[in-house]
Amino acid sequence: MSWLTQRPNTGDPTNFYTVGNNKNILIVGLGNPGKEYDLTRHNIGFLCLDEFVENTAEMQPWIAKKDLKCQVSMGQLGENRVIAIKPTTFMNLSGQAVQAVAHFYKINNQQIVIVQDELDVEFGQIRMRMGGSSAGHNGIKSVSQIIGENYNRIRIGIGPKSPAEMPSEDFVLQQFNKDQRQHLKNLTKEVTAILNEYIFGGELPHDTRKFIVS
Repeated sequence: MSWLTQRPNTGDPTNFYTVGNNKNILIVGLGNPGKEYDLTRHNIGFLCLDEFVENTAEMQPWIAKKDLKCQVSMGQLGENRVIAIKPTTFMNLSGQAVQAVAHFYKINNQQIVIVQDELDVEFGQIRMRMGGSSAGHNGIKSVSQIIGENYNRIRIGIGPKSPAEMPSEDFVLQQFNKDQRQHLKNLTKEVTAILNEYIFGGELPHDTRKFIVS
């Protein structure tokens, strides 16, 4: 069952801009901009960050930052300034937005969390790890080529591919089927819980989570 880590009272969220000693955390949801990509498997990163921002009182509404090539939401959570972004570069160029924001806010790779779809993981599971290969994911490939591989990843299962002979690039751009859509709320809540564990615990859990509750 999904659960959320209790957050401490952080006071007025508008004051976080003046705090100099806080650790900056960058959370990146991968996806493609545009309504035609809503509810597609490749955009699960966007869905999860929308849930996180909407249900975290300290996070501010999304704003477009053309110079940083993304939509941004920021908030003060405990001792950490959290910067959430959704790149507007399209998936294959996601690394450009990650690099721009990380450079601007002086964030190192160990303080970056990428939320992505993972075709090699079964729908109903979430896996976490530091680094690793792209496994053919063009968004991850772009990020790793630009900033390196040593960042945190939350990998959300969208597999297995069906039908098996369908090209992967076509499958990931399809919308979730009717049955899967019924579980998307559980999925996004579980990712919010994982993100809170990282933000307030200082480390990404390295287990496998199941977000489908039977």
